[in-house]
Amino acid sequence: MRVLLIGANGYLGRFVADRLLADPAVQLTALGRGDDADVRFDLASGSPGALTRFLDAVHPGVVINCAGATRGGARELTRHNTVAVATVCEALRRSGCGARLVQIGCGAEYGPSQPGSSTAEDAIPRPGGPYGVSKLAATELVLGSGLDAVVLRVFSPAGPGTPAGSPLGRLAEAMRRAMQSGDGELKLAGLGAQRDFVDVRDVARAVHAASLSAAQGVINIGSGRAVRLRDAAATLARVAGYGGALHELDGPPGPLRAPIGHPRGDSDHPAPVAYPSYPDGCGSWQQADVRTARDRLGWRPRINLEESLADIWMEAACRI
Repeated sequence: MRVLLIGANGYLGRFVADRLLADPAVQLTALGRGDDADVRFDLASGSPGALTRFLDAVHPGVVINCAGATRGGARELTRHNTVAVATVCEALRRSGCGARLVQIGCGAEYGPSQPGSSTAEDAIPRPGGPYGVSKLAATELVLGSGLDAVVLRVFSPAGPGTPAGSPLGRLAEAMRRAMQSGDGELKLAGLGAQRDFVDVRDVARAVHAASLSAAQGVINIGSGRAVRLRDAAATLARVAGYGGALHELDGPPGPLRAPIGHPRGDSDHPAPVAYPSYPDGCGSWQQADVRTARDRLGWRPRINLEESLADIWMEAACRI
């Protein structure tokens, strides 16, 4: 089976590529903006016609789109997350390859949900920010394209390679700096949000399963369990061996400030203060209902959050 992977150099794409390359039945071609892609192509600015010609030449059986942007203004997010997907859909409609499309969506498409609830695929999406809006628009384009297509709505990916700008990545960096400078306490704020963390390697397994299945529509990919960020911080401290005190502060979440200061937490040398924020527009709670992934893909998450956090910390610790 020939697979065209778009966005192979991104956070999710790298693990999807590794998973596909481990399957001897897969012939993988990577398309992206980087020099190390098999084919250089910018979805946000390239034409459907040019992509169609490439599809006709390569003739993939499956196209997996892991490309996109998570940060930036509304215009940039729309260009990379919505216009790019419109280009993919139009090129596939024009092409004679008949490829199946696996599109990576996100839990932010749903927006805020009721605390204690699990969000199923039939929930009405109400994204709370431009990122979720841009991804939801892409999903609607895929669902309305008439293609053989499935959208995997990935909730909060974690594990090795977690971007430094993500809440867990920022938390690990704050702890690393505290340990490096010998700070005996780390003040944390904005830890009340609860999110459904799913390991990036489990996400790659889901993408692989979706490429082999006949499932269509939207399928949630998550752990099925919401975790409070303050509990994730405590687990991270344990796996990191951080013996200092974690002090949670009240106050609104904001950008994570790089810790500064000294081992003493006095008025002259204040302890570091970290503010992990969730700019996804999903409010205080998100938890996926993952029964559809189990029933239609035969997929279940295998890697728990403690293992994901240990891998995040291993990468952060290499910078000490």
